[in-house]
Amino acid sequence: MSAWLGVASAEHVRRGVSLGIAQIGHGRRAGLARMHAGDTIAYYSPTERLGDGVPLRHFTAIGRIADDVIWQADEGDFRPFRRRVEWTDAAPVALDVVRDRLALTARPNWGHLLRRGLVPLDDADAAVLVDAMRDAAR
Repeated sequence: MSAWLGVASAEHVRRGVSLGIAQIGHGRRAGLARMHAGDTIAYYSPTERLGDGVPLRHFTAIGRIADDVIWQADEGDFRPFRRRVEWTDAAPVALDVVRDRLALTARPNWGHLLRRGLVPLDDADAAVLVDAMRDAAR
């Protein structure tokens, strides 16, 4: 099993959690195809709303990919690919709260990786995020 970090606005992440789904790269299939049932998916939200420019910098959701099915939704002109996710009972955590415990943020220019929309996350980092986000939910 692997762990992944998706990047999306907090507003989009909340919608995905409410629908029980993950969507990556504005609905593209490629990122979802890299994942497998049982993989961990966490989301980092640089902003609250796409295009608003106000920094948020929180990890906003974490869960497990439920199965190996990738499906395409039909929202009229928008037909994004999605995967089902079993979301963990968790609350958002600010980047600054966990930054010093993450291997991801120890890399030089780590923020540039986030522009890909989906990056591999090592198991230790996933565990840090699960613990921090579960603690925040209590």
